[in-house]
Amino acid sequence: MIKIYIKKIRQRKNITAIDICRNTGIDKSRLSRIEDINPIYYPTIKELEEIAIYLDVKISDLYASEYK
Repeated sequence: MIKIYIKKIRQRKNITAIDICRNTGIDKSRLSRIEDINPIYYPTIKELEEIAIYLDVKISDLYASEYK
């Protein structure tokens, strides 16, 4: 199981979900589903890249996996 840390990182940086959506083009409902504790959807590599660029972090900082 992959854990997604996007919400924690953006909250720590005082960035709203709307900010991410406006600057990446990711739909708000999709981002919400990705950020959920038990995500319905996992982000694509492209989405991870766009979010990482906006949050100024490495893609690998956005998730945890034993295979990382």
